[in-house]
Amino acid sequence: MNIFKKIFFPVREFFFPGACALCAGSLTAPNEMRFSLCEKCQNSLAESKRLDEQGGKCGICGKPLVSEIETCLPCRNSEGRSFDRLWTIFPYIGKYRKLLTAYKLEKNTALANFFAQKIIELFKEIPNLDKAVIVPVPPRPGKIKDTGWDQVDYIFKRLKGLPGCPPICRCLKRKKSKIQKNLTRAERLENLKGRIYLNPSAAKEYIEANRIFIIIDDVITTGSTIEVCSAVLKQGGIQNIYGICLFYD
Repeated sequence: MNIFKKIFFPVREFFFPGACALCAGSLTAPNEMRFSLCEKCQNSLAESKRLDEQGGKCGICGKPLVSEIETCLPCRNSEGRSFDRLWTIFPYIGKYRKLLTAYKLEKNTALANFFAQKIIELFKEIPNLDKAVIVPVPPRPGKIKDTGWDQVDYIFKRLKGLPGCPPICRCLKRKKSKIQKNLTRAERLENLKGRIYLNPSAAKEYIEANRIFIIIDDVITTGSTIEVCSAVLKQGGIQNIYGICLFYD
């Protein structure tokens, strides 16, 4: 069944690109079909993102600043983070929410190409990227059985081989836990405590080379998942840890 899915998704995307994930308009140009987004919607997303970021972003959590300077109030009041800095790309509202819904729930897998490209563009803002490795947030056990796929890992497969993509290190593993969606930040942290762990052999060569680890996830709400992953990496001997989330809530 897994082999069928690996063959089916790319074939479907190439021969039956469907309509734009946002406006349902026709897709004609190669990049429109590759991203499952018409040129107009691609430009609209870029322009809206530019306007969202006019006030700047927090230098720690990556969320837009309202009236603060450099660091948002929650990060100032925080007891500390295990990661050095987090970057975010899109707000999880309006058309952006529709974009992620089309990807995760409607399985519009061509959108993985769009998200991978946006991550590649974001890499330009990260210092010492040549010394970095990227790490996917591990899926909840049973997720693939429940949903048929891991949407984060699917983006990683599209990232792999793109110019400017650092090496991929799948060194984080996850034990069975509750679904995080309806939990508070404190409950999420407790839920994940001891359930995300490091595979030392998978990370050994990168730790020895003192590489920067960049954790990548699709959505940040409370930041608990990124925090737990970062804490596990830090306990494993990694000194420099960044994070990237496609959407912030």
